[in-house]
Amino acid sequence: MLRIIDVRTGEPVEAAPARRGLTRVQAHASGLDATALRVVLVSDLLVRALELGGTPVWSLLTGDRQQAELRAAAGALGIRPFEDGSDLGSGLGEAQVLHVMAGGAETGGGAQVSEAAGGGPVSGTAGGIPASETTGRAQVSGTAGGIPASETTGRAQVSGTAGGTPASETTGRAQVPETMEVTPASETTGRAVVAVAPVDSPTAAAPDLSDPGALRLALFSQPRDLPVRLDGEVLDEARRTLAHWRGAVADWARRPSRPVPDEVRVELRTAWEDDLNVPEVLRVLHRVETWPDLPDGARFETYAYADRLLGLELTRDIGSLA
Repeated sequence: MLRIIDVRTGEPVEAAPARRGLTRVQAHASGLDATALRVVLVSDLLVRALELGGTPVWSLLTGDRQQAELRAAAGALGIRPFEDGSDLGSGLGEAQVLHVMAGGAETGGGAQVSEAAGGGPVSGTAGGIPASETTGRAQVSGTAGGIPASETTGRAQVSGTAGGTPASETTGRAQVPETMEVTPASETTGRAVVAVAPVDSPTAAAPDLSDPGALRLALFSQPRDLPVRLDGEVLDEARRTLAHWRGAVADWARRPSRPVPDEVRVELRTAWEDDLNVPEVLRVLHRVETWPDLPDGARFETYAYADRLLGLELTRDIGSLA
């Protein structure tokens, strides 16, 4: 079962509802930059992981700037289309909602959601969604329309502590920002806020999409709640790895097919179902490549199976070798 860390509590929650009810994955991203692309890429990974587990998914994109440009770049990156989240209405009766948005990198080991993907503080709204959707309660800013938060929510204002203990001590992860209220898990069932750490890029220009597979792989190099460096060296390494793997998969495809070893399948699913630990998925693939006595046909099936999540087109070069 896929479990994802809810940044409001620092605790894992099940991304799929009971009995495989509909899950809404809503990405909150604006503008055409590497961080916005990482937000929609993490949303795409969530959709893929849920579908691999048999969960029906409804994916949306919400933002207020350069939505057409962002959607075009996402398509080039192999991210499947999102519906428009601006006219959400009452939804489709989904049993689970995952809000995916950019978070800051002010605290180590996790993303601090002090700003919504749309660029504004998380107070009355978060990335264009009412605070009641992300918290399950009323507005959680210090004041709401001039009324103290304690009067609009029925709770005391959270100021970096949860139950009198600093959030960093109660969760072991990122500190919950002062503008987001920590609500008991029993009151937030069915909703989670998934934070995506920013991309550190040497340029503010839009990412180079001339080699989308390499860019996608480079963005996988760190867990989604840790910042990722996107420079020439990282992209070159991603290009070399991707070219090598595609060539190897094309070569293995010429051998008789063999099933994915059970222990390997378990390793892969355990990795991506643990808060989308994609770097561990990549490490498993590196080990499988040199696994002693493993038939090449099993290596091929393993890479093809993992690529249903990764979307790196690892089988693209099949038939191109002499």
